[in-house]
Amino acid sequence: MKKSLLAIAATVLLSSQVVMADQALATKSGCMACHQIAVKVVGPAYNDVAKKYAGQADAEATLIAKVKSGGVGNWGQIPMPPKGGNMSISDEDVTTLVKWIMSLAPAEAAAPAATPATEEKAAANPCAAANPCAAANPCATANPCAPK
Repeated sequence: MKKSLLAIAATVLLSSQVVMADQALATKSGCMACHQIAVKVVGPAYNDVAKKYAGQADAEATLIAKVKSGGVGNWGQIPMPPKGGNMSISDEDVTTLVKWIMSLAPAEAAAPAATPATEEKAAANPCAAANPCAAANPCATANPCAPK
């Protein structure tokens, strides 16, 4: 039991060091001047970027290309220069930063899209869309679609 707890603690500690290290890379590279983790500054918050691209198979490649080339229009009309204006940042560091940003996505955002089977279930239960409790049905008294 103690070994399991130590292994979990070590994993959490190492994971937090990686996140901090990659945040430090973002700070050192100048990215944090326009982006923050949870708040939109000039550019979008990294959490929002991770959430938008979560679950997309080509997300990392797409974001790496966007960071390298810069652009405008995906998050507003303020342009991001190529490599955020820091042309000395290596392609390897861009890849590291994008992987870190994508690691910020909430677990539910990274869930795969609905399958035809889940869409059929939703169609068979018209109350599910209006009632977030329909699956577990803990709020049957407040659910007009609940069986009587």
